[in-house]
Amino acid sequence: MKKTKYIFLIVSFLISFSCALYVTLLFFPMNSFSKSKQENSVLAKIQDGDIIFQTSESSQCEAVRIATRSKFSHCGIIFTVNGKQFVFEAVQPVKLTPLDKWIEHGKDGKYVVKRLKNATAVLDSKTLEKMKNYGNQFMGKQYDAYFEWTDTKIYCSELVWKIYKNGADIELCNLQELKDFNLVDERVQKVLKERYGNAIPLEEKVVSPSNLSDSKLLITVLDNY
Repeated sequence: MKKTKYIFLIVSFLISFSCALYVTLLFFPMNSFSKSKQENSVLAKIQDGDIIFQTSESSQCEAVRIATRSKFSHCGIIFTVNGKQFVFEAVQPVKLTPLDKWIEHGKDGKYVVKRLKNATAVLDSKTLEKMKNYGNQFMGKQYDAYFEWTDTKIYCSELVWKIYKNGADIELCNLQELKDFNLVDERVQKVLKERYGNAIPLEEKVVSPSNLSDSKLLITVLDNY
């Protein structure tokens, strides 16, 4: 008798739990179960060689957004290493950051992923390997806060541009000069003054995240802004 009662309680509990779980999934679709499934679905759309953009929060990043008239202040290139997705980025220092962690670092977790229009035909395994090998020379190098067009130090959009240029023989966009940007805003002037004093290198070649995101060679794959 006791055994029958025990089994009845277990069955009742399982039925109740199943019903509660069903109701939760039905009326609260953004619970941890569905959210995890949704995130996995999103990540599955991302491929090797994709370029990812975000807005970072700092005085320099704010100045970059203002100077380039863009919502983006940081970017990186997605590489798959040992079956896992990373963002190869120029921060301090240049490094591979797990994709999910990289997304968390952006403002409100928002990001945009773009891809070469003819990626399927151009970014074959051999080319991607060449891009990764070229990029490896920058691993661990210092972030270039002065935005100089050298390989001694490097900044985020410069890293992406050079990997595509030297690894895939593709110029994603034309280079600009520092003077081409919006430098009159006082917040931009403040950062420039801190960096260069009165000797601002106005003719220095530069490439910004916005230059890359506006490239006619790229298409948008994901946009959660």
